[in-house]
Amino acid sequence: MSNIAGVFTNGAEAYGRLLEVFIDGHWWVVGDALENVGKATKRLGANAYPQLYGGSASSGLRGSSPEKAGFAKPCKEITSRFD
Repeated sequence: MSNIAGVFTNGAEAYGRLLEVFIDGHWWVVGDALENVGKATKRLGANAYPQLYGGSASSGLRGSSPEKAGFAKPCKEITSRFD
């Protein structure tokens, strides 16, 4: 142990690199989690309140059928489709 020059600085440098990777990784994970929460919240909000996101109040989760909403018109009976 006659040549211990740089032991403290080498240890501090290694600790700093480990801490940098640790913090950077956690920021990455937290950022991804917050992004996913934001996207899910926006999707749920668009389903619950479609008029706020550019949709009509009749669409969304109100149980409106395509026939009543006017988007799709049935052209033949369901029983004839499978005969």
